[in-house]
Amino acid sequence: MATFTKNIFWTITTLVFIAVVFSFLITPSATTDTFSINQLADRINTGEVAKIVINGNDLAITLKDGTEATAKKEFEAGLSETLKNYGVSSIALKDVEVQVEEESGGRFWAGLLIPVLLPLFIFLFFFWIMFRGAKGGQNQVMNFGRSSIKMSAPVGTKVTFKDVAGLREPKQELEEIVDFLKSPKKFLDMGAKIPRGVLLMGGPGSGKTLLARAVSGESGVPFFHVSASEFVEMFVGVGASRIRDAFLTAKRAAPSILFIDEIDAIGRQRGTGVGGGHDEREQTLNQILVEMDGFERDTQVIVLAATNRPDVLDSALLRPGRFDRRVFLDLPDIKERQGILEIHARNKPLEKDVDLRKVAVRTPGFSGADLENLLNEAAIFAARANRKTITQNDIFGSIEKVILGPERKGRAISDHERKVTAFHEAGHALVATSLADADPVHKVSIISRGRAGGYTMKLPLDENRLETKKQFMADLATMMGGFASEQIVFKDVTTGASNDLKEATALARRLVTKYGMSEAIGPVTFGEGGESVFLGREITNERHSSEAVLAQIDKEVSGFLHAAHEMAKKVINTRRKVLDAIAAELLVKETLEQEEFNAIIKPFGLKPLAI
Repeated sequence: MATFTKNIFWTITTLVFIAVVFSFLITPSATTDTFSINQLADRINTGEVAKIVINGNDLAITLKDGTEATAKKEFEAGLSETLKNYGVSSIALKDVEVQVEEESGGRFWAGLLIPVLLPLFIFLFFFWIMFRGAKGGQNQVMNFGRSSIKMSAPVGTKVTFKDVAGLREPKQELEEIVDFLKSPKKFLDMGAKIPRGVLLMGGPGSGKTLLARAVSGESGVPFFHVSASEFVEMFVGVGASRIRDAFLTAKRAAPSILFIDEIDAIGRQRGTGVGGGHDEREQTLNQILVEMDGFERDTQVIVLAATNRPDVLDSALLRPGRFDRRVFLDLPDIKERQGILEIHARNKPLEKDVDLRKVAVRTPGFSGADLENLLNEAAIFAARANRKTITQNDIFGSIEKVILGPERKGRAISDHERKVTAFHEAGHALVATSLADADPVHKVSIISRGRAGGYTMKLPLDENRLETKKQFMADLATMMGGFASEQIVFKDVTTGASNDLKEATALARRLVTKYGMSEAIGPVTFGEGGESVFLGREITNERHSSEAVLAQIDKEVSGFLHAAHEMAKKVINTRRKVLDAIAAELLVKETLEQEEFNAIIKPFGLKPLAI
């Protein structure tokens, strides 16, 4: 942008210069007559001319009546000689005052040289602009192998460990790194060596980059950060060159920290693609391996890397001596979610009755980034309503918007579709309430959100890391509750249960192939348990399951789904009056909170589980 502005400036300056030159050369036209030599000779003979001023070949004529005129004399000939040739007598010429002025040297040379030199100067000017652009491109080529490594943010905007809620164990691991950089002597006296690399692993939004920023703010040493994708180029060798430059920059400022974000962009396993070993990505990975643990072992540079795909990283990158520490960042539990919400609510005007604990209860499975987005959506709700503070309902509404999408109250649906949706969601809620191993119902709504025509919100009493087969079967039956309700009430089924069936089928398949919960097949897993991301692996993978086993897996999956369906039908047939009551109330209110839902089912002898 700066180069473009300079070029525009010089172009405008040149045009102004040309305009000034031409205005200097061109004499403004005057309202004077122009005489030919014959007319001038006749006027002299008749005694009308009073004065003639000679300037080069130009004649300025003044008549006796005060009129002015101009004329041109012959080149390389005197005026008197020219006039004699045209019959002017010496007596008549004697009465005329003749003055000779010297022609301006600058004007003379300008008129002579500018027609020749001006085009040359214009050509040279544009050639100079082109040369400057080519020189800049040459500099870019020379810097092509340089990395775009950046220093950490200024001190005034730094993030510390106090700004990171939860993640107690990951912070402890990184605090040791920071302590090592601040006080290396106490570790060296014990014979401890500085770790070469720390790998932050966790799902998207779990706080990997935030934790790296906290390390930057706490370390007190130079902190360099770069994205791994910036090392990837179409030219072989450029990525390796940028890796060398990045590590060289960090070594000059040692002790220092080099943070590489999304390292899986260049750290994927070698030999898994269709191409050979001269792939640019593999050359870049090889250079990282050498820089981290090659012959130069005395560098005080700690490499901090982040990825949400540790399963695709090359084993050489993960061996001791390179990434010595692997720190896993799990999703926050309820206490950590409350702490995260409190941090992100610091600069937001919340009403006094806002309970962030209740928000944390409603957000199991939310990452730190999800929680930040949640409060941001709540602030947008309050601003759109022209309120100065954020209410509890704003936050609850933003939870559902983040999970399902915005409300679609303006969506036109028929009374029959609305009734089907009410009984569908009532079926989910009734089955979940009737089964002891199911999570309690927190909210039921028939208001459309995103692609969902309605939704039933269930929340667990406790956040368990382990889940039993009975709990899985209760979840499957709850998923089938809407489908079974439509069958029993309307003697037909709709497409509204398509997503429920999809999720139920996926869960049932995991029970058989991943969790070993099928009695017929037994405690065996099938497949590698993850998505294949390499074409070469898919081609060369050997299948260890026969066609008979695959057919048996399909049969077991179908058996789980059938059992869950029968369980849901049994609950709905047994408690049909409760189903009708829930659906009727949904048709009136459209949304039932936990207290309202519990008030409906209590008269029928169902004991709700409060959260």
